[in-house]
Amino acid sequence: METSTSRRNFCKAVGGATLSTVLPIPTSTRKTNLDRPNILWLVSEDNGPFLGCYGDGYADTPNLDGLAEESMVYDNAFANAPVCAPARSTLITGMYACSLGTHHMRSNNSIPSEFKFFTQYLREAGYYCSNRAKEDYNTRKPDGAWDDSSRQATWRNRDPSQPFFSVVNFGVSHESSLHESTTTHHDPALVDLPPYHPDTPELRHDWAQYYDRITELDRQIGEALAELEAEGLADDTIVFYYSDHAGVLPRSKRFLYDSGTHIPLMVRFPEKYRHLAPGEPGSRSDRLVSHVDFAPTVLSLAGVPVPEHMQGRAFLGAQDAAPNDYVYLFRGRMDERYDLMRGVRDGRFKYIRNYMPHRIYGQHLEYLWRMPATQSWDRLHKAGQLHGAERYFFEEKPTEELYDTLADPHEVSNLAGQAQYEEVLLRMRRAERNWVMDIRDAGFLPEAEMMARSNSSTPYEMAHDVQTYDLAAYLEAADIANSRDPERLG
Repeated sequence: METSTSRRNFCKAVGGATLSTVLPIPTSTRKTNLDRPNILWLVSEDNGPFLGCYGDGYADTPNLDGLAEESMVYDNAFANAPVCAPARSTLITGMYACSLGTHHMRSNNSIPSEFKFFTQYLREAGYYCSNRAKEDYNTRKPDGAWDDSSRQATWRNRDPSQPFFSVVNFGVSHESSLHESTTTHHDPALVDLPPYHPDTPELRHDWAQYYDRITELDRQIGEALAELEAEGLADDTIVFYYSDHAGVLPRSKRFLYDSGTHIPLMVRFPEKYRHLAPGEPGSRSDRLVSHVDFAPTVLSLAGVPVPEHMQGRAFLGAQDAAPNDYVYLFRGRMDERYDLMRGVRDGRFKYIRNYMPHRIYGQHLEYLWRMPATQSWDRLHKAGQLHGAERYFFEEKPTEELYDTLADPHEVSNLAGQAQYEEVLLRMRRAERNWVMDIRDAGFLPEAEMMARSNSSTPYEMAHDVQTYDLAAYLEAADIANSRDPERLG
């Protein structure tokens, strides 16, 4: 059983230098008698579950492994979008960005005013809400979303009687950390390359450098946990650790494979709020959860009613909903390149529908090509020296992809079209189509046309007007075009 003493021992392991960085706190704020929990989100960028507690023997992550021993660890947690801005749009609203029309990378489309950021509901209920510091919501931030969202934001500025919801973002593992090569502590020779990556010195080096970034992330997470403990708040605070999406080597971030969407998630409940936990500290859950579920879950833990319009389901607290049968995934424009993918995953199978199969996976993106790993892969492609799964990234896509993620965790063996998986394919295809129709996915018009048609309202409202947006007809047209059968064009 977790105790404040065990947490102190854990924080001592972080190191004396960590505690010396903690700023002094007025005595009046060190102890609280709250009826509602504080909730702290520790959010990293661009990383999958590359952690010892997830079975990764190459990782060096003692602080996150220690947190896992005190937490409920989720083995099937996913980002709905494999890139930051659409992912964060989904997180802050509890709605799929492709339903809101905020699914294209770095767009700024409006959403209906009645769809508040979930922090607004928390503030209305008396919570102090702070964010340090990344936002990137792909839509305009409404007034009153945060008490403070800045590089200096902290829970310390609340009234002593207030519970807090605070987000601390960690950018050390972001993709940009691999744009310049550095000397690595992890040995590149020991990298276990995925089968789709050719064995080049640059790929091995960038994988090793990425794991160095994960180690530094782990150190910073340890500092944050030690800070919470030193301020006497750990016994009153539910702590989430997760990432904004997976990544970050090429063919992970921006793609609907698990390498781009499967995220770490752990939730630590102090003894005071253990009754809200679904299991004992150190236990694991195979429940399917995704970013769209996080907003209703926080509201549920805080005792705030979950608004009916939210498309996610609470997976903790008094408003805990029935578990999901699937998680749903989407991709639109990434930076300067267009694509249109939708995906569905259950506990074993992954289905991807490519609505632009004529566009290769590896469209040249200026930002992605800054990475030496990407450049080396591209050079081998241009030299005709790629083999097997290494080639797929530079080839046109099939209309449908189906993977057994247990037997094929790197998702390189497409089962679509194999007779023994026909029933699974039909089930997953139907789930994808039903979801797209249910949420009135706004992504089936060219981006400029979507914005033009919603000029006097919002993409969400436009997509829910069946006269303006005939989604069923667009999907039928997509089926005809993607079949590549000239006889269906008549």
